Order: sequence, then C-alpha cells, then structure tokens
Amino acid sequence: MTFCCFCCYSICRNKLLKRTRRKEQNNKLHLYSGRTPQSTQIMYKIPQKIILLTFIYIFKENHDRMKAIVNELKERAEKIRLGGGEKARRLHTSRGKLLPRERIDRLLDPGSPFLEFSQFAGYQLYGNEEVPAGGIITGIGRVSGVECLIIANDATVKGGSYYPITVKKHIRAQEIAHQNHLPCIYLVDSGGANLPRQAEVFPDRDHFGRIFYNQAVMSAKAIAQVKAATGEEVSAEDLGGADLHCRKSGVTDHYALDDSHALHLARKVVRSLNYQKKLDVTVETPEEPLYSAEELYGIVGDNLKKNFDIKEVIARVVDASRFDEFKAFYGDTLITGTVSG
Repeated sequence: MTFCCFCCYSICRNKLLKRTRRKEQNNKLHLYSGRTPQSTQIMYKIPQKIILLTFIYIFKENHDRMKAIVNELKERAEKIRLGGGEKARRLHTSRGKLLPRERIDRLLDPGSPFLEFSQFAGYQLYGNEEVPAGGIITGIGRVSGVECLIIANDATVKGGSYYPITVKKHIRAQEIAHQNHLPCIYLVDSGGANLPRQAEVFPDRDHFGRIFYNQAVMSAKAIAQVKAATGEEVSAEDLGGADLHCRKSGVTDHYALDDSHALHLARKVVRSLNYQKKLDVTVETPEEPLYSAEELYGIVGDNLKKNFDIKEVIARVVDASRFDEFKAFYGDTLITGTVSG
C-alpha cells in the first residue's frame, strides 16, 4: 500500500524523535544523580521502515474511522430527504400531489444541480418529535437558465406547518436571495403555524411576519418573487382558492390545474423575467487537485485532539493544488495565502 501524503509520515517521525529525546534526557538525569538507568542504549536513528509502517497504520486507521462517520452522515441525510413518514408520504401522493423534492426536480432545468441549504435544520431539536429538514426545503437551482432561490414547504412533515426552526430557515434563505439578487420561487403547501409553538412563531421581529416583509423589500428592489401555491392553500375554495383569487379578488396571475401545470407556469414566468446574471469575477475552467480528495479521510481522521498539516488538506481541495502562501514565517499557527489560477 502506497500513499502520496507526507503529513502522517512527518507526524510519526516527529513523535518517535520526541520519544528518543526524552530517553536521552532521562539517561542524562540518571547520570547526574549518580543512578544507573535501566537501559543505557540510546537510539539516535529511527529506521525508515518503522516510520513508514507506523505512518501506514495511522493513515489507514484514520481513513477507516472517518469513512464510517461519513457513511453514517450520508445515511442520515438520505433519511431526511424522505421527509415525513411513509404514511404521510402515501397520503400526500394519494391526493394527486407531487412530493416536495419531486416538485423541485421538475422545476429545475434538466440535469442542473441544486445547492440545498441547512439540510439538518431541526435535527433532534424537538426531542422525540422529528422535523426533517425543519419542514422546509431551501436552496439555489437553475430555472429557465436563471439561478433562483427556491423555498418549498414539505407537507409530509406535520402538514407543512411552521416550527420556529422553519421560520428561521425560511428567513435565512430570503437573506441569501436578497444579498445575491436571486429571484425567489416559493412552492407553498403549508398548514400555517405549528399551533403548540405559535408563541415562538408569530410575535417577534424576525418571526413569521418577517417573511412577508422580506418579500416586499425584495420586490421593491426588482428581485422577482414567484409563488406557486398548492395543497391546503388552494383546495378549500371557501377560504380563498384558485377560483376565488383568479376570478374575483384578482390576487393571482395564473390558474394552475395541478402541480405539474403550476411548475410549468413558474418556469414560464422566470423565463420572461429577462434577467441576466452579471459576473464581477473571471470564471475559469476548474482543475482537479493533484492529490485525491479521498486521502483527506486518512489525513484528518476523526480525533479532533490530533494535529494534522493543513497544507495537506489545501493540496487536496484547491484547483491543481496551487497555493501561494504569504506570511509563512509569522504566526505559524495560522496558514494564509491565495489560490492561483
């Protein structure tokens, strides 16, 4: 087994040298005090084979332990992606509705990525009450060629009701959209506030009402706000569904027959925004690092008390492993530098 990482090799070598120095110091102390040490043999040179074997052992142990933790993280993330329980998902689809992540997939341009935010929001936050992803999915995706901020309620999680963490996640997504001038698309399927926690949802400045304030502020700054309402909000016509708002109140602009039609209309609206992204930086073709990112597992490991060479991490993260360090001899506990193109 061979590795191109020098980090663990250096650590092992330094540890063995420290042990050798301690033995030398102990021998000197014994001589000064007139006592004879148990062993007078002093090893001045550590065999390279021992260092290499120790390095391989530590690297492999780190790699295996970190790999297990990452696999566990992926399993938990996959469970969160499912949303509510099987019963809730079955009830949702039996009404002819798409699951929230299916809605997002159909909204996005085919084959384009979705950068999801805060997937573990609400994880083990409310005791035995599970709120996967905080009951709401947020992230950036490409719609009709335009990068948009997407906010989608998950009706399989407590009917899409808002917990305090749901509000916080929703507002944080709007802040990202505001700061980066991203059009917002809201896929609404919500039962309103979670009643047992309504005192934590409604009253304060950055609670539920802030959502609508943010919409107004962004709209005033020409940041488009597109809303596709489904489920609870449109099924009960007496409370204000599609017929009422399209034919009488005039609040809505389009009438959607079902989820797929609503997503088609949303894509059509975004396409008509005539929005062009302005880049203030030069975009270059990315290059893979010279060293495999898989080796990070063996370099870092899962023990936060163990040191590792951060330059070995940088070499496996940045393009072509190019890193121009500055202030290399000042404050050596902090590495600073630029990534060269």
